[in-house]
Amino acid sequence: MSSPRVYTRSGDAGETGLLFGGRVSKADLATEAYGTIDEAVSMMGLGRALSNSDRVKDTLLTAQKELLHVASELATAPENRVHLEKQVGAIRAEMVDELEVRIDVLKAEVELPRAFIVPGASPASAVIDVARTMCRTAERRIVALKEADRLPNDNVLRFVNRMSDLLFVLARYEDRALPFELTTGEPPKGEPKTDDQA
Repeated sequence: MSSPRVYTRSGDAGETGLLFGGRVSKADLATEAYGTIDEAVSMMGLGRALSNSDRVKDTLLTAQKELLHVASELATAPENRVHLEKQVGAIRAEMVDELEVRIDVLKAEVELPRAFIVPGASPASAVIDVARTMCRTAERRIVALKEADRLPNDNVLRFVNRMSDLLFVLARYEDRALPFELTTGEPPKGEPKTDDQA
């Protein structure tokens, strides 16, 4: 028996199918939003593969699943929300609150420098920071949906906003054992800059 084809050809005209039915342009505001979420989820997977911390890996895996939940909601047409709420569930305020608790717990274990973070101190944290910026892009796309009166659940916007914060703190947690000069790109206090840094 042959396996199903990966390609369907149904999107060759520039449209894509929505969850629970309906089709929209691949350039639609909703498609841009959940497509950017997909990019962030994939980048978080790379961060998970690069990290040596079980805690970072577990936190990223949980976050990936939650963002796929967000993408499901964004990929559902308004007339099909009843199916979403019955089969998947909408993003709830309690989920935002729980995310804030995770941020606060991680933040309590990380000392932040009094300087801008320059991503790249380690491969895993650099990738997590890229995922964070992708979440910020997704957030802007979701704001565009809201401004077009096409976001029925404001908790989606709040959740993606908090997810960016979680990823910021998680990247710092990944690098928690590194000296600040590596995470900020600044030379240690009291040491002169090298010719390369001048």
